[in-house]
Amino acid sequence: MSNQQKNAQEPDLNQLRKVRREKLAELQANGKDPYQVMRYDVTCHTSDIKDHYEEMEGKHVTVAGRVMQKRVMGKASFCNVLDQSGNIQCYVARDGIGEEEYKDFKKLDIGDIVGVEGEVFKTKTGEISIHASAVKLLSKSLQILPEKFHGLTNTDMRYRQRYVDLIMNPEVRDTFIKRSHIISSIRRYLDGQGFLEVETPMLVSNAGGAAARPFETHFNALGEDFKLRISLELYLKRLIVGGLERVYEIGRVFRNEGLDTRHNPEFTLMELYQAYTDYNGMMDLTENLYRHVAQEVLGTTKIVYNGVEMDLGKPFERITMVDAVKKYAGVDWNEVETTEDAKKLADEHHVEYEAHHKKGDILSLFFEEFAEEHLIQPTFVTDHPIEISPLTKKKPENPEYVERFEFFMNGWEMANAYSELNDPIDQKERFKAQEELLAMGDEEANTTDEDFLNALEIGMPPTGGIGFGIDRMCMLLTDSAAIRDVLLFPTMKSIGGAEGKKTDKKEESEPAVKIDLSKVKVEPLFEDAVDFDTFSKSDFRVVKVEACEAVPKSKKLLKFTLNDGTDRKRTILSGIHEYYEPEELVGKTCIAIVNLPPRKMMGIDSEGMLISAVHEYDGQEALNLLMVDDQIPAGAKLY
Repeated sequence: MSNQQKNAQEPDLNQLRKVRREKLAELQANGKDPYQVMRYDVTCHTSDIKDHYEEMEGKHVTVAGRVMQKRVMGKASFCNVLDQSGNIQCYVARDGIGEEEYKDFKKLDIGDIVGVEGEVFKTKTGEISIHASAVKLLSKSLQILPEKFHGLTNTDMRYRQRYVDLIMNPEVRDTFIKRSHIISSIRRYLDGQGFLEVETPMLVSNAGGAAARPFETHFNALGEDFKLRISLELYLKRLIVGGLERVYEIGRVFRNEGLDTRHNPEFTLMELYQAYTDYNGMMDLTENLYRHVAQEVLGTTKIVYNGVEMDLGKPFERITMVDAVKKYAGVDWNEVETTEDAKKLADEHHVEYEAHHKKGDILSLFFEEFAEEHLIQPTFVTDHPIEISPLTKKKPENPEYVERFEFFMNGWEMANAYSELNDPIDQKERFKAQEELLAMGDEEANTTDEDFLNALEIGMPPTGGIGFGIDRMCMLLTDSAAIRDVLLFPTMKSIGGAEGKKTDKKEESEPAVKIDLSKVKVEPLFEDAVDFDTFSKSDFRVVKVEACEAVPKSKKLLKFTLNDGTDRKRTILSGIHEYYEPEELVGKTCIAIVNLPPRKMMGIDSEGMLISAVHEYDGQEALNLLMVDDQIPAGAKLY
């Protein structure tokens, strides 16, 4: 869209907003201020009327909601009213509501919130409707809703303005209603199993229980630094020590990490702990819980995610991590004796590892590289190496491994469970090992929690514990592509945030720093000519970034899901993570070559190449992904 077209549209929107404010002022001057309405008695929702029409026909009802459509036809009109449960058509006639009230009705705008009173009936075309006897304006909408046929489709705007997203996109509203039902169903199941729901601190002096970097804050009243919790584990175990035998908590935890389609820095975690059981008891509970929730919320134990059916009704597969690596990587870890042997195997199989990694760490890396993506149906992966499990009981028959499982579906980790470590001496040694990793630069390592050790010394019974990612569970059960689609208000980078403010201050105090061109070096131009026919075969297209995430186990690669103007999504990998965080690029419009043959990168087919501008500045490489005007449609060809 040209700048002239944009500029032509802006005054129109401003004029529409001005007209709405003038209408409000007129209402207020006439003593009809909608903001003075304190309440409105609603007798039913629109879905009640539609689902039970035989009982509702001819009955007098009152509904309330937002005007989404309005068709004025002389002395009689129709409007469509949307409430939480759906929408319903209302027939509004001058003779039915009164001449003065009908004039007011005709001045209503799309987006206004109204109460409608009348009788339930069917139109000649068979549409269930309300024959209005009264229409009352309850709140005036001063903004303009997105155009009704295209709705709100910009992904970034949908997440930032979720309130508009819920109005315009019924499938989004349905997702969040289901999310609420999923959490209610979990609570009902656990309450029925004798569990107590509890609440533990979010502000903690020691953020333990998981391998993650915490957010830090300062508590002014105490003059102390605190952290936001990364897990619920250590406090819930204290309650087991205190004699509460079955406890659970559903709450937010906070991890200072990147954003992608499966990660948000604040997310909902459920952890539960049960005395006198082990990780086998947690497997049984997980299987029964997932089955119960799917049946209660969806009415079936068969779910479909991204076109793939997963059956929660069948017994879940159980496989050890060693057997999974043997099955999918062809490597028998029982034959690996030392860390040196493990690193040699990693080199042979192109598995990246770090210098401090030990034999068990590398087994975990093999599992992530070769096995995870195959675990589509519900699967428990059991018996993890001790190096990656600092809070778990060793297997008595083989102390290199622990009684731990991770639950997988769709190739994702959905839950993590242990036979909980209750030996305070062993636990202290595990904390010590974590402290050593922290000293070596591992920012996700745990620190020693002395009070937790004291609790273990008081005595904790044999206990099974598990943590469930509620957001991923909701993604699977609602067929949602990204975690942001199941978070009402996902974390977003501020528009004109900290960086913008810094820039503004800098501009006020001193002129902008210009690039010193003497420090810029570019790659020499090609001297060999490329014939025109060869060049013209490269298909340069405009693509829209619908999703972007870091590729696991790669420090450089970002994985893009792109709309290239066709019916299918295109995947392209690009080694630009050093220059961009994934969340910065979602919603952007870029240029890509789309007719290159697929190329394997970290086991993923990359279907083309995104175009970037690369130069060297002061001896360092600089890169800028080529981004263009968002008004250019996906699939537009470049010449």
